[in-house]
Amino acid sequence: MKVTGITFIRNAVKFDYPVAEAIRSILPLCNDFIVAVGNSDDNTEEIIQSIDNQKIRIIKTTWDDSPEMKKGGKVFAIETDKAFQSVPDDSDWAFYIQGDEVMHEKYLDPVYSAMGKWKDNREVDGLLFNYQHFYGSYDYVGISPKWYRNEIRVIRNDKSIYSFRDAQGFRKGDNEKLNVKPVDAFIYHYGWVKEPEIMMNKLKNSTSFYTEADRKNILNKSDSYDYSSIDSLSLFTGTHPKVMADHIKRKNWTFDHDMSFNRLSARYKAKIFLKKYLGINTFYENFRIV
Repeated sequence: MKVTGITFIRNAVKFDYPVAEAIRSILPLCNDFIVAVGNSDDNTEEIIQSIDNQKIRIIKTTWDDSPEMKKGGKVFAIETDKAFQSVPDDSDWAFYIQGDEVMHEKYLDPVYSAMGKWKDNREVDGLLFNYQHFYGSYDYVGISPKWYRNEIRVIRNDKSIYSFRDAQGFRKGDNEKLNVKPVDAFIYHYGWVKEPEIMMNKLKNSTSFYTEADRKNILNKSDSYDYSSIDSLSLFTGTHPKVMADHIKRKNWTFDHDMSFNRLSARYKAKIFLKKYLGINTFYENFRIV
């Protein structure tokens, strides 16, 4: 079984993306790794080069900053596809990870087993992972329904598959959802754990690839992101991936959350009730479990 890792990145240092940690977290599962490195204003390329010269291949790309590509974050999907289309023909799977996602080492064996189990079943297009979304600091995770709970991160090396919308997930053929098997593993999402000024700078940059209304909403904010404007969090009681140890040590801000504070809307509460007690799922899912 051959597995190729893929990701895309731009300005990892400038916006504090733990992309090196992301790559290292799944590298033991990968025979090779393709990184689409966009035109950056920092030393992102050097960081990628320093990880593993034997496995990693860098594709230098230039992001399309035209208005058309700034509709719904389309450029993120385009950059993802550049990496995926470069996956060698003899690879069975592509393991996709974004620059702010990390997998705990305890999931390496279950994921490898799942890839082996479903490798020859052509009805399975990919593997579906669980998610933990960290917010404010490395001690809290988002628990409201607005955080996506699952997403596809291992896809079959079938070039009819493509990145969907803003690279959140994947589709195939004529906008068809992928058939997936759940895997007993979590992806840890650290996109909302940054020093408040860097978080705001990252949001101002990322919203430039969405609608003008989104950008104006962010630009009207202060220079420091207000982490207190969150609906509901829970304390994280587990351990972080070992590759994140140094990154976590560099944390230089404080965020505390009142655990009794809960602002879930009536609509979200109704969705949770329907799914938990009646088995009726009204949440959006960009996949089809088979």
